[in-house]
Amino acid sequence: MSHTDAFWQVTAIPPEDTPPLAQDLKVDVAVVGAGFTGLRAALDVAEAGTNVAVFEAGDVAQGASGRSGGQVNPMLPCPQPADLRKAVGDTYFERMAHMSLRSADDLFEMIEKYQIQCQARQKGWVRADHCKSAQAVSHRNAKLWNAHGAGFELIDSTQVRDLTGAHGYVSGVVSQRGGAVQPLSLTRGLAKAAISAGAAIHSHSPVTKLERKGTTWHMQVGQHRVQAKTVIIATNGYTDALVGGLKTSVMPLTSVQMSTNVLDEARLGPLLRKGHTISDTRRMIIYCRREPGGQFLFGGMGFRTPLGGAGGFGWMMKDAVARFPILKGATWTHQWSGRIALTPDRVPHLHEPEPGLIAGLGYNGRGGGDVVGDGARNGAAGVGGSPRGFADAHHQDRTLSVPIAASSRGWTGHGMAALSGRTRGAQRTTYGLGRIITGLIRKQYVVLSSQRFVTRVHTA
Repeated sequence: MSHTDAFWQVTAIPPEDTPPLAQDLKVDVAVVGAGFTGLRAALDVAEAGTNVAVFEAGDVAQGASGRSGGQVNPMLPCPQPADLRKAVGDTYFERMAHMSLRSADDLFEMIEKYQIQCQARQKGWVRADHCKSAQAVSHRNAKLWNAHGAGFELIDSTQVRDLTGAHGYVSGVVSQRGGAVQPLSLTRGLAKAAISAGAAIHSHSPVTKLERKGTTWHMQVGQHRVQAKTVIIATNGYTDALVGGLKTSVMPLTSVQMSTNVLDEARLGPLLRKGHTISDTRRMIIYCRREPGGQFLFGGMGFRTPLGGAGGFGWMMKDAVARFPILKGATWTHQWSGRIALTPDRVPHLHEPEPGLIAGLGYNGRGGGDVVGDGARNGAAGVGGSPRGFADAHHQDRTLSVPIAASSRGWTGHGMAALSGRTRGAQRTTYGLGRIITGLIRKQYVVLSSQRFVTRVHTA
């Protein structure tokens, strides 16, 4: 029988005590959302000596932060430096590129600084090329990013198979800066560090109303009222209608994952034997890792079912065996899902729609490194600093109306070519699913393109 709770619940460190809000409260900074972004922001704010409280509708890390793949991939999902420059402009390009390429190093240094026990390992990340056309593009782009200090290494199909045990890839790109963490433990460790620094964290305390009166923000939190000088919205793929227009500034997608039971050495041995993580270049991307306890995790893109559950596990089980034939007959003990938030320009967005209201979201599935970095910048803004160097929706020296998802250009790329180890029918089925999901994304963006979100943009 497969459990629907995330596998991370099995191996995570214990949670901190984060009682629901029990009384009205006045703080300098209020944070909505107790995931990577919100907790990292709260930690920075608390360490600056500012009174801060975090409010979470469920448990700490109940959203994607505690349900993610836990991969630490040191770059934004911008294919080329020119794409990032187009998204953020010349003023911010160098800082944004540097921040992204250093994001994994920064995260592992932060983990060491706060002694967070989250099974952190920086063993490298392999991005495998599924066909010759993908190889040409990814190798070209790796060389372009290397001119900015990425340090990517190009490997052939034999090296991909040797490092990962995966079949059907023609080549790959390796980043030695990449790695993995236990995401639920990381989030709980951030909560512990924030509390130690003086932050208050209240779980099961949903924020249902937010309005500005004069220079103060007033919030309805459960049955209680909270006043704050600054509010940070850190809800990413779970953003609701609390701030008008914010929900439709991103496209939420469902990421699904599954894990095996403990594998014997004969089966586990060839799989990511040096500790790398892996993802690939297909439209229906997969990502995998092996655990210290001997389990193997396999993730990809799924979908929400009409009743609110998650689907896509059927195709993943077939694909897992196609990519890793040694997994045939393995028992998958856990299946779970979480929501990621995509932006049309593939960079995270930092909005300040009104004075003292800051929202950071849209991490495009790039997990811990970029998200935790954004939390720090949100924290700096929350205590009166400047979130400079972080990509806003657009960078100009004025307040403007930002069109939301005017096109689907963020999802252009290669179709799914024939892969070895698959029947022609399986190839056709998977390619069709990729086209369907991509079509749904584009269709959704046509709807969103008529909506606009007004944001104040910070200048250098």
